[in-house]
Amino acid sequence: MIKQFIFICGTALIFGACTSKLAPVAENAVKPTVVTEQVPNDTDDPAIWVNPNDSTEVIIVGTDKHEKTGGLYAYDMDGKIINKVTPLDRPNNVDIAYGLEIDGKLVDIAVLTERGTNKIRVFSMPELKPLDNGGIDVFVGETERSPMGIALYTKKDSTGNKIYAVVGRKSGGADNYLFQYELSVDAGVVKGKKVREFGKFQGGKEIEAIAVDNELGYIYYSDEGFGIHKYYADPAKGNEELALFGQKDFKSDHEGIALYKSADSTGYIVISNQQNNSFNIYPREGAAGNAHLHEILAEVPVSAVECDGADAISMPIGTKFPKGMLVAMSNGMVFHYYDWRIFQEAVDKGRM
Repeated sequence: MIKQFIFICGTALIFGACTSKLAPVAENAVKPTVVTEQVPNDTDDPAIWVNPNDSTEVIIVGTDKHEKTGGLYAYDMDGKIINKVTPLDRPNNVDIAYGLEIDGKLVDIAVLTERGTNKIRVFSMPELKPLDNGGIDVFVGETERSPMGIALYTKKDSTGNKIYAVVGRKSGGADNYLFQYELSVDAGVVKGKKVREFGKFQGGKEIEAIAVDNELGYIYYSDEGFGIHKYYADPAKGNEELALFGQKDFKSDHEGIALYKSADSTGYIVISNQQNNSFNIYPREGAAGNAHLHEILAEVPVSAVECDGADAISMPIGTKFPKGMLVAMSNGMVFHYYDWRIFQEAVDKGRM
């Protein structure tokens, strides 16, 4: 029987009908410092951009994943919508990379998956100008194509930046679930060339959340009903699985992944425990003597309801976020900005 419900999601009061109640928010849940303006349909995944020439300019981009009428939205630090790209056909996840050379200039980019067209889309930051002539086809020739997760890997060498898009899909086989594409520019248009197929999948649910640690050179992704997988980000280093962790730490789905980087090699892997409305925190650097051993440090309950996607930054941002922040999707068509200090307190308490 369909039951009517009322729930609070951030500051938005929502009325509706459903066949099952959403996960309840804990009484001691961390409250967001900022809740964004609502999008028309359904938020999914955020990413944080910092102006390389002016670190006081910080913009959050996030997807509204509706079919045909979805979009990519840009928010300021007060949660106000300041720009958007619409319509897009079911945009899912988004990530940011810095310094793609286009016509002799270095351009920062936001890249998202567009499930309705089986493409990834590339836009300039902060203007959100399209750079892809309508999109880059992915999973060409595959039976299962529908792209969902995406993360960008930047490899720096003597020739400059090489930027790769690591893309997951709605469904796939037990191996080679993810494809990796090298982004290049031809006559001002961003194109993609597949350079790698990799990634184990347990089955039963899907792989959506992906994160790349540029400094340490690792890819993490959520095998939703199973655990977190870890691989090398550089295609030249092969397809060996480096770690599988978090299998017993989640109520149900393993979801959004954010990296909080305290320094070049230290910090935290922060993962949405979706049906518990909390985030599980793991050491980015692994354990002493084993960089691939990631054991849970803390679990922090949040007000975000059934979070799909998240991003984090350690840079001080004004007086509200002196140690950085975590941005999390929440049901209610919004994103939450959380003060990182509260998460750090939980980690420090767990270590005592």
